[in-house]
Amino acid sequence: MTPEIRYEAPDTIEKAVAILAAAAGSGRVLAGGTDLLVQMRAGVAKPGIIVDIKKIAEMTTVSQEGGAFRVGAAVSGAALGENAALVAAWPGVVEAVNLIGSTQVQGRASAGGNLCNASPAADSVPALVAAGAVATIQGPNGRRELPVEKIPAGPGRTSLAPGEIVVSFTLPARPKHSGDAYLRLIPRTEMDIAVVGCGVSLTMDGDTCTAARVALGAVAPTVLLVEEAGKALVGSKLDDAALEAAAAACRAVCKPIDDKRGTIVYRTKIAGVLLKRAVAIAAERARSH
Repeated sequence: MTPEIRYEAPDTIEKAVAILAAAAGSGRVLAGGTDLLVQMRAGVAKPGIIVDIKKIAEMTTVSQEGGAFRVGAAVSGAALGENAALVAAWPGVVEAVNLIGSTQVQGRASAGGNLCNASPAADSVPALVAAGAVATIQGPNGRRELPVEKIPAGPGRTSLAPGEIVVSFTLPARPKHSGDAYLRLIPRTEMDIAVVGCGVSLTMDGDTCTAARVALGAVAPTVLLVEEAGKALVGSKLDDAALEAAAAACRAVCKPIDDKRGTIVYRTKIAGVLLKRAVAIAAERARSH
């Protein structure tokens, strides 16, 4: 006999948090459901209660505040792609979110769900980390903020406490001449899981890079902020020596696995290759802004 599953669709964050906290670990959040429903069908996830957050306004809207963007954790990739101001400011982030699944999936899947599913190969997470995105989290003890890179704790695990929900992401205001990019390598042309993913965000002053953040996915148990790669780019004209130093920093932090999509050696090499390509795209975007 299939156990009964309770469904709730609260209209405030406070109600959602209270329901999750009372569930004592048996509750799961439903944003787009593109991960949760698949996991339930496979028998991997067996929630006692499902908390649908799509009726909570703060979690399903995008707003601008002083040049920064606040993106609700349940906003779909398709909706992000239709936000012209967000696409102009953070094209790499939007592109990364819209690499999740098919066109149909993009109408449901959200960056918040992609983050909290905690796959090392999540596409949106390296782009958010490179962007310096900060998550707003609410739980039984109130509201707090945490850099996105601090949320994944391992495959399928996050650092969220029981009853906590990621409410939104804040993408900072962009200095002039800034650009970002996300690239991934997959075995097929589309709708596959990243062998390696790389997000880059840059600010340029003429030909000189004045700020840089680099993040990698699918090369370790969690998405990585590669601070040494960013440092290698800052102060340079993105010449070959700087790019190779940044690529070497990326290769140095890789702790991938061997699987059917790629070997440890291959993933490590590709991390450096994608870094160089993503930097070129981000720099071109920065110069045009």
